[in-house]
Parts: sequence; structure tokens; C-alpha cells
Amino acid sequence: MKSSACFSLFFPTVMIFILFLYSSFSLRAASAHTHDDFLQCLSHQLSNSTSFAKLIYTPKDTSYISVLNSTIQNPRFSSPSTPKPLVIVTPLDASQVQATVKCSRKHGLQIRTRSGGHDIEGLSYISHVPFVILDLRNLSSISINVDEETAWVESGATLGELYYRISQKSGNLGFPAGVCHTVGIGGHLSGGGYGTLMRKSGLAADNVIDARLVNVDGRILDRKSMGEDLFWAIRGGGAASFGVVLSWKIKLVHVPSIVTTFKVDRNLEKNETKKLADRWQHVAHTFDEDLLISLRFQTVNSSTDNKVTLQASFYGVFLGGVDRLLPLMKKSFPELGLVREDCTEMSWIESVMSFAGISSEESREALLDKKPRLMGFSPFKMKSDYVKEPIPENALENMWERLYDEEVGMAYMHFFPYGGRMSEISESEIPFPHRAGNLFHIVYFVSWEGRNARASKRHLSWITRVYSYMNLYVSKNPRAAYLNYRDLQIGMNNKKGTTSYAQASIWGSKYFDSNFKRLVHVKTAVDPTNFFTNEQSIPPLPTQ
Repeated sequence: MKSSACFSLFFPTVMIFILFLYSSFSLRAASAHTHDDFLQCLSHQLSNSTSFAKLIYTPKDTSYISVLNSTIQNPRFSSPSTPKPLVIVTPLDASQVQATVKCSRKHGLQIRTRSGGHDIEGLSYISHVPFVILDLRNLSSISINVDEETAWVESGATLGELYYRISQKSGNLGFPAGVCHTVGIGGHLSGGGYGTLMRKSGLAADNVIDARLVNVDGRILDRKSMGEDLFWAIRGGGAASFGVVLSWKIKLVHVPSIVTTFKVDRNLEKNETKKLADRWQHVAHTFDEDLLISLRFQTVNSSTDNKVTLQASFYGVFLGGVDRLLPLMKKSFPELGLVREDCTEMSWIESVMSFAGISSEESREALLDKKPRLMGFSPFKMKSDYVKEPIPENALENMWERLYDEEVGMAYMHFFPYGGRMSEISESEIPFPHRAGNLFHIVYFVSWEGRNARASKRHLSWITRVYSYMNLYVSKNPRAAYLNYRDLQIGMNNKKGTTSYAQASIWGSKYFDSNFKRLVHVKTAVDPTNFFTNEQSIPPLPTQ
């Protein structure tokens, strides 16, 4: 699950912002005429558009900062010193996306495409060279076809909007995507996208059947015209390396009228609970594919004596009623001791709301709210791992002890089980390779109050130490990672807004394993000059 935060930052005067803009990052390389030429090019391209002025935000506009920060989910990347774009473009239709691509390329500006702002390292809205943000917030239409059990979804729509629109049309259709309702469709699908239905129906990207993309030449391509290689690459390989995806056609999946959810907390200071957590590692991936139980470890204040204690929380969702769930649990995981009182039956859309942190008293329209519920407004850092063999019990205990080093409730480690459909899909079906052989994946998360450099350094150091400690107990050669939890600490970051082939081979193997080489060949064919680039984008093959 993706935990994140929204943050808005306003400055008292435009002049103060301009001083920050030109003193804190390398826009000095971009002369004023480059900026003006880009705007003139865009104006010419969109000469028939009556809304040109409403599409463009520059540092001279009083709303520039609010638009820039409105969908940034991590305050680490909304400080005065964070690199800012020359222009923010908020297109209303495909022609305006085409114009932005053509003019950016003509005048030597990078494009950073943003759909929801949950980008863990801010690569969709930060660059260290002159750049333009292509913000897809206005491209958010959703068209549901119940008879075909498909939908066309524009990249700027959020998961919550998609879930809501599906629920309006059918109570027995769903989509296997993430639990955080404010995540943008564009980034989620292009990196893989997992959620509570993944053991039954795979990833979000596994269920994409068509797409419309603006390529480096400004042409609009669909699956047929882009070809199967490019269509393969954008589903889990990071679409921003290859173009700008306007919309996705997805296959909806069947969900029962009733699903059952539960959350069972256990105190890790009790020896039997430690055995329980260890047992989960051995069995969670073997459960019936209708059942997913994830496991989170974090510190909490004891309700009895207010002392800090370690807690294991088992989060379950079962695609069916409690009468079918309890016998399955008694057979597969009796150690948990699940009872009827732990369980709540509800509709699939109600379970979506519950996991998104939306209370049962709220209406479904809360899914349309773009303010995240799963985290507050604190800076955070995430890392990921994949596990192929159960972690020894003593190593688990050492891992848990490290949670005491952080403030109560501000750090956690979350285990998500694989198996089921995830083990049936070939590792080369799409670029996302983490399939059979993986028992579960780990999310490491830490957040903190304030944004001073010392605090950030301390907490970033903590998660780095935990990650380093776990090296012996996770996947190897490569040590795998999840693309949608980007981590710029993997490989060398040259801070130039681009990536070399040598650098990319380090993190590329971690995100994509053997699929990385195919992604490079696709990139070389469709964008040989590396126009669509960032610090962790797919590079073309180096020229001889």
C-alpha cells in the first residue's frame, strides 16, 4: 500500500519565490529566451484554443505555487530549495499534450509527467535541469462498459474515482489496484500496481488491454499502432520513459456481493505472537486465492499502561462471506485464532473505503476526495524488498527491535503475501518480474515531523540501516525492488535529470530483472535520443 501525504505551501510575494527559483537550482542554464520561446511555441501550436491562458502556470502567476504543490504527497519535495519547473501545463485534451511534447523537445526542455503526485521520490515533478511539468489532472474521464466488463480511464483520474465509477455501474465488478484512493491511475498502472485483489486477479498492469500514448514525435498511438513491444513496456516498465500515456483500457474483474475483512492485533512481546508471525511467512502465500492476509509491524502505546510496545497487525480481506472464511482459516492458519467477532461482512466497494481509511459513516463520494487518509502531512521515505525464503525468527526479532529507535507509530514494516494468481503469471508477461518464487514483499516506511535537514538525515539514516541489515534475508542477485516505490539510493544518481546506461543497469536489474534488457531495446527503438528521461528512466543503448 502506498502511504503518503498532501502538502500546500504559499509564499507571501511572488518576488520571494522568484529569488528562490533562480538561486536554489540550476535554471541559470536556461536563458529567458528559451522560456519565452517555449511559451510562444505552445501558443502557436494551440492557436485555436480559447483556454490557452488557463492551461499555463509560470512563476509570474499567483496560483503557480498552489498548483505546483496541490498534488505533491511528500513534503520532502515541496521546500523552497526544491527545483521548480519553468512552466506547468495542465492540458484539457490530447492536442495540448501533443503540443507540449513538441515544444519541449524543440526548445530543449525536459518533461516531467504527473498524474497523482504520489511519486515516492518526486521524479514526476522535479528535475535538476530546465523542465516543464505536464500535469494531467484535467484528463480524468472514466467510461465504464458493464457489458464488456472494461473501462477507459484517463491517466489523471485517481484510483478512488475509478472505484467510485465502477460501483455506480455494478456491485459485482471491481479492479485489482491499490488501497490509497488518491493515487493517480497513470503512474500506478505504468509501474505495476498491487492491492487486495492481487492474489486473485494479479496486478493492475496485468489487466490493461489497450492504451493511448503520445510518443516522442507528438503522435497519438494505440496498442495496434504502437506495436506489442511498446505496449508491453508501458505496463509495469515505467511509461514516462517512453511517452505520455493519455488513457488506459482496463479489464474489470468479478467480485462477490459480500466480502469479509478483519484486522487482528497481537502483542509481539509475547512469545506465542512471535511464533505466529513466523508461521505467517510459511503459509500466507499458500492460502486460497480468495484470501489475502498482510502483516504489519510497528510500535504502539499500550492501552493499559501507556508503555511503548511492539505490535503485529494481520489485515485480511476475503472474497466471500464469513461462513466460508472461518473453515478456511481453521484449516490454513488456525494459529491466528480468527473468530466471527473479528470479521465484518461488507460490499467490495465498502472494503475499498475501509482500507483507504474512510469511515463507514461517510458516503462513497469520499473516494473522490484527493486528500489522502493513510498518512498525515509529514515527510516520509519508503524502501522495498522481496523475500524468497522465510526470514529466521532471530532475524525477525532483530528487525522488530529497530522499530523502537523511531517515534511511536512513525515507522513500520509491512509484509504483503504473493502466491495465487501472482505465481501463475510469467515473469516476462509484462516488465514487472516479481512472480513465482516470491513468498512476500516488504515495505519499509518512516515519517517524521518537520523538514529540517538534521531530522531528515536522522530518519533517512534509520531506514537505510534497517534496509542494510535485511540484506542477508531477502532476494539476491539481484536484490529486487518495486518500481512504484522508487528509491534513488539504488545506484548512483548523477543529479542531472538523466541516467546513463551503466547507472541504469544497477537499479534496472533490481526493478525488472531480466526484463531490463528488453526495456532498453524498446527505448532505443522508440526514443533513441532519450527525450523522455529522468534519474531512473530506461536509457537507450549507448551509441558506439
